[in-house]
Amino acid sequence: MNGGDAEAQYIRRHHRHDIRDDQCSSALVKHVKAPANLVWSLVRRFDQPQKYKPFVSRCTMKGDLGIGSVREVNVKSGLPATTSTERLELLDDEEHILGIKIVGGDHRLRNYSSIITVHPEVIEGRAGTMVIESFVVDVPEGNTKDETCYFVEALIRCNLKSLADVSERMAVLDQTDPYFLAI
Repeated sequence: MNGGDAEAQYIRRHHRHDIRDDQCSSALVKHVKAPANLVWSLVRRFDQPQKYKPFVSRCTMKGDLGIGSVREVNVKSGLPATTSTERLELLDDEEHILGIKIVGGDHRLRNYSSIITVHPEVIEGRAGTMVIESFVVDVPEGNTKDETCYFVEALIRCNLKSLADVSERMAVLDQTDPYFLAI
């Protein structure tokens, strides 16, 4: 199976969203030159998104790190928001799937939910990872679907690039998040 076929298969299998007419949705793919277990050790940390998300300055958890737990995220200046309240919807350590839903905050991302999946692959003869992130969100009044998707995709691209940079740096140093190694 070639890369495009694998991407399409994973998207069909794991990235299904119920989309209304007043919403937009997309899926983005990033290939990372680091092993999947290392990449997953960062992605699965719902309580520490700032480890790889460059727009997050702080994260405070409400409750444990289980399905339904909520985090308050402080956003760095420069974005049209300062806070986001997010709920953990899915955390599957076997299939490497993380799902979140934004439930509040001072931004225009209403009814936003995303799914991130992490898949092992071989890149240039070495252990690598295909990361897929998909989302669905309401189109705010005064914006088009294209404008909304463009904005959200730009944020996700930055996050995925940062995830790749952090993961690849850790792979060179042969580091994995110790929390993940304990589970």
